Amino acid sequence: MKKYVINDSFGLDNLAVVEAPEPKPGPGEVVVRMLAASLNFRDLMTVKGLYNPRQPLPLTPLSDGAGEVVKTGEGVTRVKEGDRVCTSFFQRWIKGEPSREEARSTLGGPLDGVLAEYVTLGQEGVAGIPDHLSCEEAACLPCAGVTAWNALVARGSVKPGDAVLTLGTGGVSTFALQFAKLAGARVIATSSSDEKLDRARELGADETVNYKQNPDWPGIVREMTGGEGVDHVIEVGGAGTLERSLKACRMGGRVSVIGVLAGTSSELNVRLILMNAITVQGIFVGPRKVLEDMNRAVALSGMRPVVDKVFPFGRAREAMEYMASGRHRGKVVIRIA
Repeated sequence: MKKYVINDSFGLDNLAVVEAPEPKPGPGEVVVRMLAASLNFRDLMTVKGLYNPRQPLPLTPLSDGAGEVVKTGEGVTRVKEGDRVCTSFFQRWIKGEPSREEARSTLGGPLDGVLAEYVTLGQEGVAGIPDHLSCEEAACLPCAGVTAWNALVARGSVKPGDAVLTLGTGGVSTFALQFAKLAGARVIATSSSDEKLDRARELGADETVNYKQNPDWPGIVREMTGGEGVDHVIEVGGAGTLERSLKACRMGGRVSVIGVLAGTSSELNVRLILMNAITVQGIFVGPRKVLEDMNRAVALSGMRPVVDKVFPFGRAREAMEYMASGRHRGKVVIRIA
């Protein structure tokens, strides 16, 4: 079989396809024929050595994939051969709050990821996928989908009539827009591209703001909400946008810190949190139970993840370069089979 590895040093130049024996399952394990994998910003950072410079190499990257169970080991009861499944980002975090050990069980680093024709996974580390989704669509669910669902639903308790602010139009923000609309919430979407904002409105965004043309976008968001601010902010920028997200949030609202696209550290006026009683929650994807809860909602609603572009297996580097360019809306996918 073929798989990608980051060889003896980081960088896109060191991402190579190698031949490897087809894996065999041990007790409690399954072999999945991978049909598709989706990219997250974390994957690009991992390949470049920016996510964890001490990550042991070689490593097969990517955490999110979907495929078909082709072999099962002794004692496997959760799935059977022929089942379509997607990966769980944390292989050992099943439900509740994570332990340190469970939090280190992530695919694509430190564990080998899914950019391979076949992978071996523990039976606890996979979940069934909605019947109406293709494997390319299902591959988008484990990280970006779960992150958005965890922020808004599992931990955010979003309800009809709430106002949700999404930053950008990447994978997590697009999922958040879709889930917020399923919950009957009002969505304000931001982007630096009017074309992307047009797409956000097609997906259901009620109002949009071009933050490049409007540097005081928190003020505009407050005006849109009658001076109050929004109930939920999906904060994917990190340090570079967190203070402005706090300014766009209502008193008693919630900011879900998810990404670091605009940096990891900066000075912050903590009075914005204290004096406005804002809940700031870090969202580190979520356990398998959240993935399964989300998948049931996706199946019931018929919702489809937004796939921007699909690349063939042999063009994985091109897929990563495309994601790094920021031109995508929604998810970038690699078709493996």
